[in-house]
Amino acid sequence: MIIVLKPEATEENVTHILEKTAALGLRANVSRGVARTIIGLIGPEDKLQVVPLEVFPGVEKVMPVLAPYKLVSREIRKEGSVITVKGDITIGGKKILVMAGPCAIEGYDMLLSIARKVKAAGCTALRAGAFKPRTSPYDFQGLGAEGLKMLAAVGQETGLATVTEVMDPRDVELVARHADVLQLGARNMQNFSLLKEVGKARKPVLLKRGISATIKEWLMSAEYVMANGNHDVILCERGIRTFETETRNTLDINAVAVVKLKSHLPVMVDPSHGTGRCALVGSVAKAGVAAGADGLIIEVHDNPEEAWSDGEQSLRPGQFEALMQELARVAQAVGREI
Repeated sequence: MIIVLKPEATEENVTHILEKTAALGLRANVSRGVARTIIGLIGPEDKLQVVPLEVFPGVEKVMPVLAPYKLVSREIRKEGSVITVKGDITIGGKKILVMAGPCAIEGYDMLLSIARKVKAAGCTALRAGAFKPRTSPYDFQGLGAEGLKMLAAVGQETGLATVTEVMDPRDVELVARHADVLQLGARNMQNFSLLKEVGKARKPVLLKRGISATIKEWLMSAEYVMANGNHDVILCERGIRTFETETRNTLDINAVAVVKLKSHLPVMVDPSHGTGRCALVGSVAKAGVAAGADGLIIEVHDNPEEAWSDGEQSLRPGQFEALMQELARVAQAVGREI
C-alpha cells in the first residue's frame, strides 16, 4: 500500500501514521521527494484494510502496490535510489561507479599493484574474490579469510571501496567486517537463507542476476534483502544462459532498461562475465552505459595469462585505462559522467 501525503503534510502527520501502522504490525518505508512524501506499507493485506488510511491528517490518497516486489518497486519510490558505498563514493546518481580488479585475490602485492593502477585510471571501487564458487571442485576456490584481510588492507591503503563475494550465511559477519560491499553471485541469487542474512547486515549488497533467472525473480530476490531490513541493494546484470556459444553468457542489455522502469534500485552491468572474452568487454561496457546502467564491474589483471581465475575475460591495466577514457565520452553523451 502507498500513502501519498499532501504537500503541506507535517512531520507530526508522518509520525502519527507510522505509529498507528506499526501498532498493526506493518512495516513502513518513508520516501521524501521534492514535492511529496510517500509512505510505503508492507504487511498482510487484511491488516492493511483495518484502518481507513484516507482519513489520517495529511493524507492525500492511498493506492495499492501492484507489483509483487513492494519495497523494490518504483511504485513505492519514484526517484531512483542513491546508495552510499563508502564515504563520498555513491551509486545511482549522475556519476557512474566503476568497480574493477582481479577475479580472485592471489596475494597482497598482486592486489595492491592492480588496485593502484585501476585507481589511477579513475576507478573508485576494488572488486576481488576471496571465496570463489567454481564449477569444478578441483579449481582454485579462493584464499578465504586471509584473502579478506588482504582486501581490507589494500582498500585502506588506496582509499578504494572494496567489493567481494559472500557465499555462506555463516560468513556474512566475517565478510562484512572486511569489505564495504557484499556481493551475491549468480549461483546464490535464490539462496534465500543467504539473502535473509545479508538483509540483516548493514553493508550495501551487490545482487547479481542468476544465470537462468527472469527479471521478476531477480527483483523478488532483492525484495528478500530489503524485507529483512537492508535497503542498500545494487542490482547487477551479468549475462544469462542461452543457446549461444560464442560468448560465455548472453548479457541482457534489455534488462538494464526494464529494471530502471520497474525499480528505483541502481543497476550495474558486468561485461566481463557477460561475454567471457576480453576483446568484447569494452563494447558491452559502453553499451551498458548507453542503456542507462549506474555502474560497471570489470575484471583487470596484470598478467591475464597467469591469472588463477578468469584470465580470458580480464583486461590488462593499460586496456582498462583506455576503456575508461572511452567510457567517459559515452557517459557524457547520455548526460552522465565517469
